[in-house]
Amino acid sequence: MAIPDFQSVMRPVLLAVSDGAAKSLGDVREAVKDHFGLSEQERKELLPSGNQTVINNRVGWARTYLNKAGLLTIPERGMVQITERGQNALQQGPDRISVAWLKQFPEFHDFHSHKSKPAPNKSEDEEESLEEATPDEQLASAHQSLMASLADEVLDSIRQASPAFFEKLVVDLMISMGYGGSRREAGQATQSTNDDGIDGIIKEDKLGLDTIYLQAKRWSNTVHRPEIDKFIGALTRQRARKGVFLTTSDFSAGARDAAAGLDMKVVLIDGRELAQLMIENNLGVNVKEVYEVKQVDTDYFVEE
Repeated sequence: MAIPDFQSVMRPVLLAVSDGAAKSLGDVREAVKDHFGLSEQERKELLPSGNQTVINNRVGWARTYLNKAGLLTIPERGMVQITERGQNALQQGPDRISVAWLKQFPEFHDFHSHKSKPAPNKSEDEEESLEEATPDEQLASAHQSLMASLADEVLDSIRQASPAFFEKLVVDLMISMGYGGSRREAGQATQSTNDDGIDGIIKEDKLGLDTIYLQAKRWSNTVHRPEIDKFIGALTRQRARKGVFLTTSDFSAGARDAAAGLDMKVVLIDGRELAQLMIENNLGVNVKEVYEVKQVDTDYFVEE
Protein backbone atom coordinates (compact mmCIF):
# COMPACT_ATOMS: atom_id res chain seq x y z
CA MET A 1 0.00 0.00 0.00
CA ALA A 2 1.02 3.64 -0.35
CA ILE A 3 2.55 5.34 2.67
CA PRO A 4 -0.35 7.06 4.50
CA ASP A 5 -0.37 10.85 4.80
CA PHE A 6 0.34 12.29 8.21
CA GLN A 7 -3.33 12.96 9.01
CA SER A 8 -4.16 9.29 8.43
CA VAL A 9 -1.31 8.48 10.82
CA MET A 10 -2.75 10.45 13.75
CA ARG A 11 -5.34 7.95 14.98
CA PRO A 12 -2.90 4.99 14.77
CA VAL A 13 -0.45 7.06 16.85
CA LEU A 14 -3.12 7.39 19.53
CA LEU A 15 -3.89 3.69 19.29
CA ALA A 16 -0.21 2.89 19.84
CA VAL A 17 -0.34 4.58 23.26
CA SER A 18 -3.97 3.81 24.12
CA ASP A 19 -2.99 1.72 27.16
CA GLY A 20 -2.03 4.95 28.92
CA ALA A 21 1.63 4.11 29.44
CA ALA A 22 4.38 6.45 28.28
CA LYS A 23 6.12 5.01 25.23
CA SER A 24 9.15 5.97 23.21
CA LEU A 25 8.64 7.65 19.87
CA GLY A 26 10.62 4.82 18.30
CA ASP A 27 8.13 2.24 19.60
CA VAL A 28 5.23 4.35 18.35
CA ARG A 29 6.81 4.58 14.91
CA GLU A 30 7.17 0.81 14.70
CA ALA A 31 3.59 0.29 15.87
CA VAL A 32 2.29 2.65 13.17
CA LYS A 33 4.35 0.90 10.48
CA ASP A 34 2.94 -2.45 11.59
CA HIS A 35 -0.59 -1.02 11.75
CA PHE A 36 -0.45 -0.11 8.07
CA GLY A 37 1.49 -3.22 7.08
CA LEU A 38 4.19 -1.19 5.35
CA SER A 39 6.70 -3.09 3.27
CA GLU A 40 10.42 -2.90 3.97
CA GLN A 41 10.83 -0.59 0.98
CA GLU A 42 8.07 1.73 2.22
CA ARG A 43 9.63 1.81 5.69
CA LYS A 44 12.94 2.92 4.18
CA GLU A 45 11.61 5.45 1.65
CA LEU A 46 13.30 8.80 2.22
CA LEU A 47 12.12 12.38 1.96
CA PRO A 48 13.54 14.35 -1.00
CA SER A 49 16.11 15.81 1.41
CA GLY A 50 17.37 12.29 2.16
CA ASN A 51 17.64 13.13 5.86
CA GLN A 52 14.71 11.11 7.20
CA THR A 53 12.30 8.40 6.16
CA VAL A 54 8.87 9.53 4.98
CA ILE A 55 6.95 7.49 7.54
CA ASN A 56 9.09 8.64 10.49
CA ASN A 57 8.61 12.24 9.40
CA ARG A 58 4.85 11.80 9.21
CA VAL A 59 4.66 10.09 12.60
CA GLY A 60 6.74 12.91 14.05
CA TRP A 61 4.42 15.59 12.72
CA ALA A 62 1.35 13.61 13.79
CA ARG A 63 2.78 13.55 17.31
CA THR A 64 3.38 17.32 17.19
CA TYR A 65 -0.16 18.07 16.03
CA LEU A 66 -1.75 15.70 18.54
CA ASN A 67 0.34 17.24 21.30
CA LYS A 68 -0.67 20.77 20.30
CA ALA A 69 -4.32 19.67 20.36
CA GLY A 70 -3.93 18.22 23.85
CA LEU A 71 -4.49 14.60 22.79
CA LEU A 72 -0.93 13.61 23.62
CA THR A 73 1.58 14.77 26.16
CA ILE A 74 5.36 14.53 26.06
CA PRO A 75 6.33 13.58 29.63
CA GLU A 76 10.04 13.55 28.82
CA ARG A 77 12.31 13.76 25.82
CA GLY A 78 11.54 11.14 23.18
CA MET A 79 8.45 9.85 25.01
CA VAL A 80 4.72 10.22 24.33
CA GLN A 81 1.65 9.51 26.45
CA ILE A 82 -2.05 9.75 25.71
CA THR A 83 -4.24 12.22 27.61
CA GLU A 84 -7.86 11.96 28.68
CA ARG A 85 -8.78 14.06 25.66
CA GLY A 86 -6.87 11.61 23.49
CA GLN A 87 -8.79 8.67 24.97
CA ASN A 88 -12.05 10.49 24.27
CA ALA A 89 -10.91 11.06 20.68
CA LEU A 90 -10.40 7.32 20.23
CA GLN A 91 -13.82 6.52 21.68
CA GLN A 92 -15.90 9.32 20.19
CA GLY A 93 -13.80 10.84 17.42
CA PRO A 94 -13.74 10.06 13.70
CA ASP A 95 -12.01 7.08 12.12
CA ARG A 96 -9.56 9.49 10.53
CA ILE A 97 -8.38 12.41 12.62
CA SER A 98 -7.74 15.44 10.43
CA VAL A 99 -6.32 18.91 10.89
CA ALA A 100 -9.81 20.31 10.37
CA TRP A 101 -11.15 18.13 13.21
CA LEU A 102 -8.33 19.19 15.55
CA LYS A 103 -9.21 22.86 15.04
CA GLN A 104 -12.13 22.44 17.46
CA PHE A 105 -9.56 22.61 20.27
CA PRO A 106 -8.65 26.26 20.99
CA GLU A 107 -4.97 25.60 21.72
CA PHE A 108 -4.53 23.78 18.42
CA HIS A 109 -6.47 26.44 16.53
CA ASP A 110 -4.12 29.08 17.93
CA PHE A 111 -1.06 27.00 17.04
CA HIS A 112 -2.23 26.29 13.50
CA SER A 113 -3.33 29.85 12.77
CA HIS A 114 0.14 31.10 13.73
CA LYS A 115 1.82 28.33 11.74
CA SER A 116 0.26 29.20 8.41
CA LYS A 117 -2.26 31.46 6.77
CA PRO A 118 -4.34 30.47 3.74
CA ALA A 119 -2.71 31.59 0.53
CA PRO A 120 -4.76 34.01 -1.57
CA ASN A 121 -6.58 32.66 -4.62
CA LYS A 122 -6.35 29.05 -3.38
CA SER A 123 -9.48 26.92 -3.44
CA GLU A 124 -10.61 24.83 -0.48
CA ASP A 125 -9.56 21.69 -2.38
CA GLU A 126 -6.05 23.09 -2.85
CA GLU A 127 -5.82 24.02 0.82
CA GLU A 128 -6.98 20.52 1.81
CA SER A 129 -4.37 19.03 -0.52
CA LEU A 130 -1.66 21.03 1.23
CA GLU A 131 -2.86 19.75 4.59
CA GLU A 132 -2.24 16.18 3.41
CA ALA A 133 1.51 16.84 3.48
CA THR A 134 3.71 17.57 6.47
CA PRO A 135 5.41 20.99 6.60
CA ASP A 136 8.70 19.32 5.64
CA GLU A 137 7.05 17.76 2.59
CA GLN A 138 5.37 21.05 1.64
CA LEU A 139 8.74 22.78 1.79
CA ALA A 140 10.39 20.06 -0.31
CA SER A 141 7.55 20.17 -2.85
CA ALA A 142 7.78 23.95 -3.13
CA HIS A 143 11.55 23.69 -3.62
CA GLN A 144 11.11 21.09 -6.36
CA SER A 145 8.59 23.34 -8.14
CA LEU A 146 10.97 26.30 -7.95
CA MET A 147 13.85 24.19 -9.29
CA ALA A 148 11.73 22.90 -12.18
CA SER A 149 10.73 26.44 -13.09
CA LEU A 150 14.33 27.61 -12.83
CA ALA A 151 15.50 24.77 -15.09
CA ASP A 152 12.99 25.89 -17.73
CA GLU A 153 14.27 29.47 -17.52
CA VAL A 154 17.90 28.35 -17.76
CA LEU A 155 17.17 26.18 -20.79
CA ASP A 156 15.29 29.02 -22.51
CA SER A 157 18.26 31.32 -21.91
CA ILE A 158 20.66 28.76 -23.41
CA ARG A 159 18.50 28.37 -26.52
CA GLN A 160 18.43 32.13 -27.04
CA ALA A 161 22.22 32.42 -26.81
CA SER A 162 24.58 32.28 -29.79
CA PRO A 163 26.32 29.05 -30.87
CA ALA A 164 29.67 30.55 -29.82
CA PHE A 165 28.32 31.29 -26.35
CA PHE A 166 26.95 27.76 -26.10
CA GLU A 167 30.40 26.29 -26.83
CA LYS A 168 31.86 28.50 -24.09
CA LEU A 169 29.07 27.44 -21.73
CA VAL A 170 29.87 23.76 -22.31
CA VAL A 171 33.51 24.32 -21.36
CA ASP A 172 32.51 26.39 -18.32
CA LEU A 173 30.19 23.60 -17.19
CA MET A 174 32.85 20.92 -17.50
CA ILE A 175 35.30 23.05 -15.51
CA SER A 176 32.69 23.81 -12.84
CA MET A 177 32.17 20.04 -12.50
CA GLY A 178 35.87 19.56 -11.79
CA TYR A 179 37.15 18.63 -15.24
CA GLY A 180 39.94 20.29 -17.20
CA GLY A 181 42.90 22.39 -16.26
CA SER A 182 42.65 26.16 -16.25
CA ARG A 183 39.92 28.02 -18.10
CA ARG A 184 42.53 29.28 -20.59
CA GLU A 185 43.77 25.76 -21.39
CA ALA A 186 40.27 24.40 -21.78
CA GLY A 187 39.25 27.32 -23.99
CA GLN A 188 42.24 26.88 -26.27
CA ALA A 189 41.52 23.20 -26.66
CA THR A 190 37.93 23.92 -27.64
CA GLN A 191 38.83 26.58 -30.15
CA SER A 192 41.61 24.59 -31.79
CA THR A 193 39.47 21.53 -32.40
CA ASN A 194 36.55 22.19 -34.68
CA ASP A 195 36.49 19.40 -37.23
CA ASP A 196 35.83 15.70 -37.67
CA GLY A 197 32.68 15.87 -35.52
CA ILE A 198 34.51 17.06 -32.41
CA ASP A 199 33.69 20.48 -30.94
CA GLY A 200 36.12 20.41 -28.05
CA ILE A 201 38.59 18.51 -25.95
CA ILE A 202 39.00 18.91 -22.23
CA LYS A 203 41.30 17.28 -19.71
CA GLU A 204 39.64 14.79 -17.39
CA ASP A 205 41.76 16.12 -14.53
CA LYS A 206 44.32 18.82 -13.87
CA LEU A 207 47.19 16.49 -14.74
CA GLY A 208 45.68 15.61 -18.09
CA LEU A 209 45.88 11.85 -17.47
CA ASP A 210 43.01 11.38 -19.91
CA THR A 211 40.96 13.53 -22.26
CA ILE A 212 37.25 13.91 -22.89
CA TYR A 213 35.97 14.81 -26.35
CA LEU A 214 32.93 17.07 -26.60
CA GLN A 215 30.15 17.58 -29.10
CA ALA A 216 27.65 20.40 -28.48
CA LYS A 217 24.42 20.92 -30.41
CA ARG A 218 22.25 23.96 -29.70
CA TRP A 219 19.23 22.40 -31.36
CA SER A 220 15.48 22.54 -30.94
CA ASN A 221 14.90 19.30 -32.86
CA THR A 222 15.50 15.85 -31.39
CA VAL A 223 18.97 14.38 -31.91
CA HIS A 224 18.71 11.04 -33.74
CA ARG A 225 21.03 8.07 -34.10
CA PRO A 226 22.98 9.26 -37.19
CA GLU A 227 24.42 12.18 -35.21
CA ILE A 228 25.55 9.86 -32.42
CA ASP A 229 27.04 7.45 -34.95
CA LYS A 230 29.04 10.33 -36.46
CA PHE A 231 30.30 11.30 -33.01
CA ILE A 232 31.29 7.72 -32.22
CA GLY A 233 33.10 7.52 -35.56
CA ALA A 234 34.99 10.71 -34.75
CA LEU A 235 35.95 9.34 -31.34
CA THR A 236 37.17 6.12 -32.93
CA ARG A 237 39.38 8.01 -35.39
CA GLN A 238 40.83 9.97 -32.47
CA ARG A 239 41.35 6.70 -30.56
CA ALA A 240 39.38 8.34 -27.78
CA ARG A 241 37.85 6.42 -24.90
CA LYS A 242 35.49 9.04 -23.53
CA GLY A 243 33.05 11.47 -25.10
CA VAL A 244 30.21 13.74 -24.04
CA PHE A 245 27.44 14.80 -26.42
CA LEU A 246 25.41 17.76 -25.15
CA THR A 247 22.28 19.22 -26.68
CA THR A 248 19.63 21.75 -25.77
CA SER A 249 16.94 19.41 -27.13
CA ASP A 250 16.49 15.68 -26.51
CA PHE A 251 17.74 12.33 -27.78
CA SER A 252 15.66 9.74 -29.56
CA ALA A 253 15.53 6.18 -28.26
CA GLY A 254 17.73 5.13 -31.19
CA ALA A 255 20.31 7.75 -30.28
CA ARG A 256 20.44 6.52 -26.69
CA ASP A 257 20.75 2.92 -27.88
CA ALA A 258 23.67 3.91 -30.10
CA ALA A 259 25.56 5.31 -27.11
CA ALA A 260 25.03 2.20 -24.99
CA GLY A 261 27.10 -0.98 -24.91
CA LEU A 262 30.26 0.49 -26.45
CA ASP A 263 33.90 -0.20 -25.63
CA MET A 264 34.26 3.55 -25.16
CA LYS A 265 32.20 5.64 -22.73
CA VAL A 266 29.78 8.05 -24.40
CA VAL A 267 27.59 10.21 -22.17
CA LEU A 268 24.50 11.94 -23.58
CA ILE A 269 23.30 15.10 -21.84
CA ASP A 270 19.95 16.47 -23.01
CA GLY A 271 18.56 19.94 -22.43
CA ARG A 272 16.83 19.14 -19.16
CA GLU A 273 19.90 17.48 -17.67
CA LEU A 274 22.11 20.29 -18.96
CA ALA A 275 20.00 22.85 -17.11
CA GLN A 276 20.03 20.73 -13.94
CA LEU A 277 23.81 20.39 -14.05
CA MET A 278 24.18 24.14 -14.44
CA ILE A 279 21.95 24.72 -11.42
CA GLU A 280 23.76 22.12 -9.31
CA ASN A 281 27.12 23.67 -10.18
CA ASN A 282 25.97 27.30 -9.81
CA LEU A 283 26.64 28.16 -13.44
CA GLY A 284 24.42 30.89 -14.86
CA VAL A 285 22.36 31.09 -11.66
CA ASN A 286 22.71 32.83 -8.31
CA VAL A 287 21.13 32.51 -4.89
CA LYS A 288 17.88 34.44 -4.52
CA GLU A 289 16.86 33.54 -0.96
CA VAL A 290 18.23 31.35 1.82
CA TYR A 291 15.88 29.76 4.34
CA GLU A 292 17.32 27.92 7.33
CA VAL A 293 15.27 25.06 8.75
CA LYS A 294 16.37 24.43 12.31
CA GLN A 295 15.58 21.75 14.84
CA VAL A 296 16.08 21.38 18.56
CA ASP A 297 19.59 20.38 19.62
CA THR A 298 18.59 17.68 22.10
CA ASP A 299 22.20 17.21 23.27
CA TYR A 300 22.22 20.78 24.59
CA PHE A 301 19.38 20.05 26.99
CA VAL A 302 21.01 16.98 28.56
CA GLU A 303 21.78 17.81 32.18
CA GLU A 304 24.91 16.14 33.50
